[in-house]
Amino acid sequence: MFIVSLPFAVLRGGYWAIVAMIGIAYICCYTGKILVDCLYEDGVRVRDSYVSIASECFGPKWGARAVNVAQIIELLMTCILYVVVCGDLMVGTFPEGAIDTRSWMMLIGILLVPLGFLKSLHHVSMLSFWCTMSHLVINAVILGYCLLYIGDWGWSKVKWSIDFENFPISLGVIVFSYTSQIFLPTLEGSLIDPSKFNWMLNWSHIAAAIFKSLFGYVCFLTFQNNTQQVITNNLHSQGFKGFVNFFLVVKAVLSYPLPYYAACELLERAFFRGRPETLFPTVWALDGELKVWGLAFRVGVVTFTILMAISIPHFAILMGFIGSFTGTMLSFIWPCYFHLKLKRPMLDWGTVAYDCFVIFLGVLFGIIGVYDSGSALIKAFEIGLPF
Repeated sequence: MFIVSLPFAVLRGGYWAIVAMIGIAYICCYTGKILVDCLYEDGVRVRDSYVSIASECFGPKWGARAVNVAQIIELLMTCILYVVVCGDLMVGTFPEGAIDTRSWMMLIGILLVPLGFLKSLHHVSMLSFWCTMSHLVINAVILGYCLLYIGDWGWSKVKWSIDFENFPISLGVIVFSYTSQIFLPTLEGSLIDPSKFNWMLNWSHIAAAIFKSLFGYVCFLTFQNNTQQVITNNLHSQGFKGFVNFFLVVKAVLSYPLPYYAACELLERAFFRGRPETLFPTVWALDGELKVWGLAFRVGVVTFTILMAISIPHFAILMGFIGSFTGTMLSFIWPCYFHLKLKRPMLDWGTVAYDCFVIFLGVLFGIIGVYDSGSALIKAFEIGLPF
């Protein structure tokens, strides 16, 4: 979903943003492989998740908590971003309408409340399937539109200079778009032939890097310095823009259930498995149905994401902040640290050096990105940037 903001990253970072889309894809592919490698000891799979690896390295108490907190933040922030992008898209479709961005977010939120009744990953997967199909069509439509204006492309508008104030935000956006490490251990364990995991990871990241860099570059060449945070708001024809934005809103609504369902499961495992394991009793009744207060908890999670979206309605800046915060930890720092901790005696000096380099980059991107995107959010509220 967040590929629609990559042209805005090219606006802020120029050719360096395109280099980052390729370089970060390579790093995330590498850290995904070493994270899965940490599941094995002497060729035997002795761990089954990101949390189990962290428990081994940080201790069973703090390791699980650290990763669970990072995962919950990542998933809830993803949900918040889906609501934010829906508001941006709808106000871009009806710029002269009486309904503002926050009101659109609340209206979209009404459609999300029934998700509190979701009980099966099967239903979530069906929604995600149609979400993926719609996005493939939308991407083809946007790229086709850009190609119609190839004669007006602003080749000279893409810069090589670095905007140190805004480029770290672009890095956070790019890192966030590649964050998948929390799902990889489960994915690898579900493969019929786990030996094909590295092959799958290589080609999926190659395809993602090519498509993301081309999409960001082509869309920026088309709209140049007028590129907006959500690229579909740049479409010139109001009717065509409304058509594309409507389907993107549908896609965003269909994308919301997966991170929402995963976040609710993590929260339930952490707090609602029943005493004495957790602080609160289980949200499930004996017949497999949600208890009334359990349903209230799930609806409360939806309400929380809507309220947060209304409070911080700056899509690209918020995404840069999340990518710089949880994205760098989950995709850069922790996988390399775990690799060094668990596999150090078997690693050559080149691999150790590269792991340390990736950790350094993760810390650097994280600190600078959080500072710059946090400052940008504060400034956006102070000067009243449009939502």
